[in-house]
Amino acid sequence: MSSSPPRQAAAPPWKILLGALSLLVAAYIWLLGLQQSLSRPSVAPTLNLQQQEAMLLAEPALPESMRTLLLGGEDPRSVLERSLEQIPEATRSSRQRQLMALLADASAPDLDSAEADDPLLQRLSCEARGGSTAQCSNSDLAQAAAIRLVSSALLPLLIAFAGILLLLLQGWRWWRGRLDPWPDLRGPCLTLLDMALLVAGGFVVLSAVGVPLVAAPLVRELTSSLGSPRREAVQVVTNYSVMALPSLLILRRQLAALPKAMLPVGGWLQWRLRPVGTALASAVAGWLKLTPIVMLTGWLLVKLFGDPGGSNPLLELVLQSTRDPLAMALLGLTAVLLAPLFEELIFRGTLLPVLARQVGPLWGVLLSGVLFGLAHISVGELAPLTVLGAGLGVVRLATGRLLPCVLMHALWNAVTFVNLLLV
Repeated sequence: MSSSPPRQAAAPPWKILLGALSLLVAAYIWLLGLQQSLSRPSVAPTLNLQQQEAMLLAEPALPESMRTLLLGGEDPRSVLERSLEQIPEATRSSRQRQLMALLADASAPDLDSAEADDPLLQRLSCEARGGSTAQCSNSDLAQAAAIRLVSSALLPLLIAFAGILLLLLQGWRWWRGRLDPWPDLRGPCLTLLDMALLVAGGFVVLSAVGVPLVAAPLVRELTSSLGSPRREAVQVVTNYSVMALPSLLILRRQLAALPKAMLPVGGWLQWRLRPVGTALASAVAGWLKLTPIVMLTGWLLVKLFGDPGGSNPLLELVLQSTRDPLAMALLGLTAVLLAPLFEELIFRGTLLPVLARQVGPLWGVLLSGVLFGLAHISVGELAPLTVLGAGLGVVRLATGRLLPCVLMHALWNAVTFVNLLLV
């Protein structure tokens, strides 16, 4: 277990009151945010539609067995046409209307300059004028679409299969008593009141108030000359960086006030950067083992309750930014570097050790996982993110280090990012 904190004088009343107010306001912000997330559209329909378009574009390069595996033997034209028909007519884009007309074997509509560069519209328009699929298809584009489609469909299954094998192996080792004992969990000697001020006060309240009221208007003014989606990408990076500042400043002050005599080997946060190889191995193993559990959680959620919507707006922004390399680089920086560093510093570096000391390792992992899920303010992603947070907590307990958690979180976000790009 983590080091016991030194005896501390009773907290002053103002600090207790501030902590209580922070918890109340944070709970209100989270509940309101979760409720509002229900009105946000899910990215699942967009992803399904893009995958069906990729299937039709890749059709000439896909063997029959692969088409059967991916679509159950259905005609990709029929599948795409049904999906387009389910989109309310008032919200259909001009491109979607053109696709519907071409799929319905109507006469080929005139394409504007932007749509003339669309390979799927080009092919369907050519076929509507009497050309065959072989004549109208670009073999290189069809081959590239087939590779992306197969990769996006099979890679998650292969990763999940590898994860299941590792889970079975670990279960067998546990049954045989061959698992290595976990190291003592060390962390900052802070109190639950400190955590209320850090997480509720800094991470939620100050960030939720400061970014919209102070940072966001200034950032919008500074980026007004940029085009979309580059403007939104710059805003995401800047707003996220500003959002992290209150928590980082509060944590720095809290750690500076701790007695140096209590400082454990490796520091309060137990980064323990070396050896890097074992940290990377632990991150990859944790990612593989957690993937099938999170996939099962998401599948059960949809089966039991349907798609609740409320996807992270960043996912939709990524889908809209694939043609802008700078925007993609900025979004990737946020997802793969900034978010893992900041969130692991707060949740697994600080919160988990304090909770584990107060309520035990198991409850500490579960509670920190739930708070991690709530922090993303998305009903649709609450359960999978809670499982992800708990899994990252287990890696923190098993390794006694923070670096593997950061690497695993970064790997998780990077794979999600790449999967969106493949689609």
